[in-house]
Amino acid sequence: MSKQKQRREALIYHAKPQPGKIKVVPTKPYATQRDLALAYSPGVAEPCLEIKKEKENVYRYTAKGNLVAIISNGTAVLGLGDIGPEASKPVMEGKGLLFKIFADIDGIDIELDTKDVDKFVETVKIIAPTFGGINLEDIKAPEAFEIERRLKEELDIPVMHDDQHGTAIISAAALLNALKIAKKKIEKVNIVISGAGAAAVSCTKLYKAFGAKAENIVMLDSKGVIRSDAENISPAKLEFATDRKIDTLEEAMKNADVFIGLSIADIVSPKMLKSMAKDPIVFAMANPNPEIDYDLALKTRNDIIMATGRSDHPNQVNNVLGFPFIFRGALDVRATKINEEMKMAAVRALARLTEENVPEQVNIAYGKTRLAFGREYIIPKPFDPRLIAEVPPAVAKAAMDSGVARMPIEDWDKYREELLQRSGNDNKIVRQLHDRARMKPKKIVFAEADQLDVMKAAQITYEEGIAVPILLGKKHIIKTLKKELDFDADIMVIDSHADEADKKREQYARKYFHDRQRDGVTLYGARQKMRERTYYGSMMVLEGDADGMISGYSRAYPTLVKPIFEVIGRAANVKRVSTVHIMATDRGPIFLADTSINIDPNAEELAEITRMAANVAKTFGFSPVIALVSYANFGSSNHASANKVRKAVGILHETDPDLLVDGEIQADFALNKELSSSKFPFSKVSGMKVNTLIFPNLESANITYKLLKELNHADSIGPIMVGLRKAVHIIPLGASVDEIVNMAAVAAIDAQEREKRKKAKTMVNGNR
Repeated sequence: MSKQKQRREALIYHAKPQPGKIKVVPTKPYATQRDLALAYSPGVAEPCLEIKKEKENVYRYTAKGNLVAIISNGTAVLGLGDIGPEASKPVMEGKGLLFKIFADIDGIDIELDTKDVDKFVETVKIIAPTFGGINLEDIKAPEAFEIERRLKEELDIPVMHDDQHGTAIISAAALLNALKIAKKKIEKVNIVISGAGAAAVSCTKLYKAFGAKAENIVMLDSKGVIRSDAENISPAKLEFATDRKIDTLEEAMKNADVFIGLSIADIVSPKMLKSMAKDPIVFAMANPNPEIDYDLALKTRNDIIMATGRSDHPNQVNNVLGFPFIFRGALDVRATKINEEMKMAAVRALARLTEENVPEQVNIAYGKTRLAFGREYIIPKPFDPRLIAEVPPAVAKAAMDSGVARMPIEDWDKYREELLQRSGNDNKIVRQLHDRARMKPKKIVFAEADQLDVMKAAQITYEEGIAVPILLGKKHIIKTLKKELDFDADIMVIDSHADEADKKREQYARKYFHDRQRDGVTLYGARQKMRERTYYGSMMVLEGDADGMISGYSRAYPTLVKPIFEVIGRAANVKRVSTVHIMATDRGPIFLADTSINIDPNAEELAEITRMAANVAKTFGFSPVIALVSYANFGSSNHASANKVRKAVGILHETDPDLLVDGEIQADFALNKELSSSKFPFSKVSGMKVNTLIFPNLESANITYKLLKELNHADSIGPIMVGLRKAVHIIPLGASVDEIVNMAAVAAIDAQEREKRKKAKTMVNGNR
């Protein structure tokens, strides 16, 4: 993507459909006069009086306990420098968004128009009663040190400058694991720190807290090695000055065990890297370009253990692994501060989590067969769902043990369950889809590329590396749209009507005729059908000229299903093709089936639809917990519809005993764990979080997914076609650009999975 295009898209993202990235949403009913009387006057007087009697009641009756202020003066915005308070606001809003999606914390950004430390501190102290915690952000050193120190001393709520401590906590966890792999002791290793800013100082202090020796540490600033015999050395730097008679990074790197880079790009040469000790640990964390290129470093030393700040390499040191979960734990015990014990607890939790077996959901999200503790996995991935259940409890317990918790947790199992419930607030599945598709982009046909929104989606798909689009449609329109969108990529454009497509069209026609000549198809008829883009695109996929196809933006579903079924056909051992929609809801993703094809399936067909929906859930990294929904509960009605669902469940219990599935059950009982466990404790899914719903007919499934989409604004991914021989999917009529992009990602992942299965089958057959 060109810088101009990226700039335009970033500005549109922040401006439309409404400016900014956050908003306030009521948490209480407000529909009636009674509601409003309770919310405001006169009812609001009662909690006010309770808080006046006992100040701690503010946590009971207001949102203070889940509210964090994100405060900056914009003097040290990452990559931009001193840009001022107003210009820093988009960054602070972004931080609020991360707080919400990763830990369900409400972050309110506050930008202060002052560089005066006293004014800054006094302002934060004045507004502090509003908040449960203070996150300081993008404040330049050395003022940042003084501001944080004073606020921690003078306030009785958690305060943390994430720029300092976030990188320190994440990198310390990675360092502990890297040392374990290298079989080295932190007390003995020689450490080089390139950079002397807030993050570097905090990292060094934390490493020392874990046992690193001051005499083994060399820190460099922009002038070179910070030496104890230097003139006019500041008190802040004196703590990290070395007695060694060296001046340059090259000298410092000789026989060093660890390099920590928090400085600028490309300052470490291959020669320096070669001079390091055996199994060197290199954390090159300058962004966007590290102190030494990742590929160059691995080429130079095959024994290196390396981390960067980038998401496109293993071992990303990403602050989002820390601050949301640290504040979550601190808020949940009403900690008066975030102390060293709490930070160290977060480090140990992250390090420990890395050594445990990785959930399949994480493997799938990052396109790995199996992530395992080792040189390329020394720190958890940001989308690891275990983070929220592991890091906050560790932080909360450390707060309790160190005497700064005002509301101790007694039931840890219940607390972890509450944390997992919070994790549903983030629609991570969309990001996972895109990230996974990027791992191995596939050639996807966009069968209506002469439609503006389809072309926009193809452009995003290409520029984001999700897939390699093949543009199918009227060539002159496609050319015009590409120019209009500044989409100048050299990708394949095909017009199935054009003379230049004659050769392929004839090849596809003869193949189609050969396959269907006993179904009333003539060669002339086959040639005519190949002028239709759905037939042509499907044949491209069937013949291996493309990996997948999406179509349906401008045409009704039934008109598309017929050619796809005729050309692609069902997969082996599949009796009924069906579809699954993924709805990204506040409680997490829910898989719905069948939403688009089978009008009134019988019990056997419902069972098959269920199995295929379960496989879709597994494909995207979720363990399916399935409810076959009805208007009735477990035999309460003998109507044919309820009996059909009951029979389908019986079939599944017999043929797939390990599948977590039950019914017939009403939707509210299926989705409410407490309700189902109290009324139907005998059910196989009683007390479990159901994530897959199978409907008795097309009518109910289709209505449900569209209601969720329109009324709850749930992101919709689908319909995902299951049971076909190839990766072909039909997008909804009039789908949004985002929906088309998501379906392109689905098609790419579908093609990836088919390729994996084919290779696995070939290997099995080859080993026989």
